[in-house]
Amino acid sequence: MSVVTSAPESVWSLAAPLLEGPVWVARDAALWFVDIKGHKVHRYDPETGDKSSWEAPAQVGFVLPAERGGFVAGLQTGLAHFDPETGSFTPLTDPEPHLPGNRLNDGTVCPDGRLWFGTMDDAEAAETGAIHRLGADGVCVPSSPPYSITNGPALSPDGRTLYHVDTLGGVIHACDVAEDRSLTNRREFARIPNEEGYPDGPTVDAEGCVWIGLYMGSAVRRYSPAGELLEVVPFPVDAITKIAFGGPELKTVYATTANKHLSAEARAANPRAGDLFRFEVSVPGVAGTLIREGV
Repeated sequence: MSVVTSAPESVWSLAAPLLEGPVWVARDAALWFVDIKGHKVHRYDPETGDKSSWEAPAQVGFVLPAERGGFVAGLQTGLAHFDPETGSFTPLTDPEPHLPGNRLNDGTVCPDGRLWFGTMDDAEAAETGAIHRLGADGVCVPSSPPYSITNGPALSPDGRTLYHVDTLGGVIHACDVAEDRSLTNRREFARIPNEEGYPDGPTVDAEGCVWIGLYMGSAVRRYSPAGELLEVVPFPVDAITKIAFGGPELKTVYATTANKHLSAEARAANPRAGDLFRFEVSVPGVAGTLIREGV
């Protein structure tokens, strides 16, 4: 039985190169997301229809809300504190100062308030990216083998399983989160052939099912906690980067998309590519957690 109750529709026409990192922020009842290549942070208020944007000082892969206020932003230059009131970005730490060709790409917050995020080769070729955890001391801890393009991570509702994606390899990995916060028992959760699309950002719902945006796959997929494909949500554009659950019941799904891979002619023929989309579902997401550690 399908959990999707409406078809995806564009709610913000941006035609952006690479939208990413959607996150529902309960404290202001709004969706926040980024345009990586456009160096932009966006905020969408579904109640009022208000749309706001901020300029980032570098490529920005995500913004996630912090308990102390504001956000932690993942920039090409490292982690920074973002204050929407002033528009300022204050550097926190650079996880890979020895890899200037890398950038931060995606992130999530564990139920206990720690930040997990990934890095990647901005040229999308060298295997120099990794999953990192931000420690309470502000030090970033590499926690995965190297990949060209990492996506995720995402956590199960109980925080005991971490999912992350090797996008070019087409593999979604699952790991156990140990008591010391190290990742153990890394295993293949699901594999997607390149001809079906490249797995992009993962998100987990209240039933523990994993949702994956498909880049060049024209769909979002929902997998059971056992890795079984349960549902495919078709989209009118071909590159869906990630979804987030929002709204008062967390049953409105927002999806970021991209058009950077399209020619000028293809972009003209697909004007919704690079927009923010939404659709409705019957199974809610999981309420977000504020970052409490290391910031």
